[in-house]
Amino acid sequence: MAGARPSYADDDRLILVERSPRGIATVTINRPTSLNSLTRPMMVTLARAFSSLSADPAVRVVVLTGSGRAFCSGVDLTSAEEVFKGDVKDVDTDPVAQMERCVKPILGAVNGFAVTAGFEIILACDIVVASKGAKFIDTHAKFGIFPSWGLSQKLARIIGPNRAREVSLTATPLTAEHAEKLGLVNHLVEEGQALKKALEVAEAIIKNNQDLVLRYKSVINDGLKLDLGHALALEKERAHEYYQGMTKEQFKKMQEFIAGRSSKRPASKL
Repeated sequence: MAGARPSYADDDRLILVERSPRGIATVTINRPTSLNSLTRPMMVTLARAFSSLSADPAVRVVVLTGSGRAFCSGVDLTSAEEVFKGDVKDVDTDPVAQMERCVKPILGAVNGFAVTAGFEIILACDIVVASKGAKFIDTHAKFGIFPSWGLSQKLARIIGPNRAREVSLTATPLTAEHAEKLGLVNHLVEEGQALKKALEVAEAIIKNNQDLVLRYKSVINDGLKLDLGHALALEKERAHEYYQGMTKEQFKKMQEFIAGRSSKRPASKL
């Protein structure tokens, strides 16, 4: 990324983080020779990276991607016992838990395969961009691995329970093209263009009121955990808190901004 500077990585540089001056942080899973499969230390590093980025006031948006031919091929099964018998309730070292706690918008840029744990990481993103030829695969049932990062619950809520059952119980690939039609993927792009498009979306986000962006992400994600009635009540409650906290000067600036934007718009033709 032009103008970006490396700012965080583990000892083997398997998880890379770059922060741009404009406030976009790019996190790269960087183990291409193993299709970015995750070891336990990589998971811990990834979790700490998201925790750090969430707390960094200079970071506005996070883009997550993988280097090489895959986004992430899942857990490195040579260290399966270390991973699966670890403390799965330790949220401080759980990358998906830290992604879910991250207050900044997270964009996933998928190239190649997103398999099992990689699939679950994508489901923790707020917006997903995928290149043509990318595939999402759930192999939990194939290898006798019980899901613990949310795939059994989140996928059904995005693409529907019947389709989710088929994806998970057959362990057959869900193509990026099909995933876009089902609403899992926001943007489908040419091969090699996923990161570029994700950065374009990130640029669109950082042009907006950043306080409202964070609040909006929060109310959407928190509301999805509730039934519609309680979610609407949550929106009302947070809107009330937001406006009650605004000063007269802030209301005046809002009105001036809206008036200025309206005056610049061309007159509509009937």
